[in-house]
Amino acid sequence: MALPCGRTACRLLLRSWSRYGAAASRLSAARQWSRGSLHQCHSQTKTLSEKRSPWSLGAAVCLQRLPVISADGRAIEQEFEALVQQMELEKSLLSDHELQLLEDAERLRRKQSDNYDPEEDDRLKDQDIVLTQDLEDLWEQKMKSFEPAPRVQASVDEDPTSPRRCLAESLVLLTEQQVDGEKAWLLPQTRWREGETLRQTAERALAVLPDADLKTTFLGNAPCGVYKSKLPRALRTDTSVGVKVFFFKAFLSDGGAAVTSDPSRVWLRKAELERFLRPDYQAKVDRFLLDL
Repeated sequence: MALPCGRTACRLLLRSWSRYGAAASRLSAARQWSRGSLHQCHSQTKTLSEKRSPWSLGAAVCLQRLPVISADGRAIEQEFEALVQQMELEKSLLSDHELQLLEDAERLRRKQSDNYDPEEDDRLKDQDIVLTQDLEDLWEQKMKSFEPAPRVQASVDEDPTSPRRCLAESLVLLTEQQVDGEKAWLLPQTRWREGETLRQTAERALAVLPDADLKTTFLGNAPCGVYKSKLPRALRTDTSVGVKVFFFKAFLSDGGAAVTSDPSRVWLRKAELERFLRPDYQAKVDRFLLDL
């Protein structure tokens, strides 16, 4: 019985060694394949990182000065306003001032009557009686001496470099810049730098304006539009085709009170932009510019 048992044990041992050898060979092949794949992936990543986009990036700011005063209403708006005021006057209750007027009128009527009793007004002897009508006369004199600021200043409205023009309308800031060796009016813009976000690039486009001191409020971190401009064919290369400018929106916080005038900057209404912007550039701006 010892001999068959020995043969069986030898067979089991040989099978185990054969299985272990096959598993070891498969593990070695898997390691070699993994090393090769990692090397290939690293090579592809390095190739992609070295291959940059031929488009340069930039950011521009659509800076708006919102209306400072209310706009004049149209004829139908003025008619509706008068109608609403008349309805409110007819349905409203008497105010304290109007009640005091009636009380003063009643006191004067009693004094002028034949059966007037002075003892009824004994409680007012020690008080300085000021009639409501006297107060109205005083207020009327103050109203006549008050001179409101003019809503329209022709000398200022005709100066496009002044941010205080056209106070009842919204204005947009344009700056004069060099594009392909030529001067052009554009929204304030600058090129993107490595390591900064497009929002930071847009903020820098306003910060570099000379003597501007602009206090602004940006509307979010995402751009509201993009403009793509290609270089002339003679200047294009495999690594430089053109520039993509992303637009951001911002509002002037202080209404332009502290902004100084500069010949290289103009503040324009939306209807005036077509005189300064190129048609393709203006088409992109009109998509997100609201005439508030």
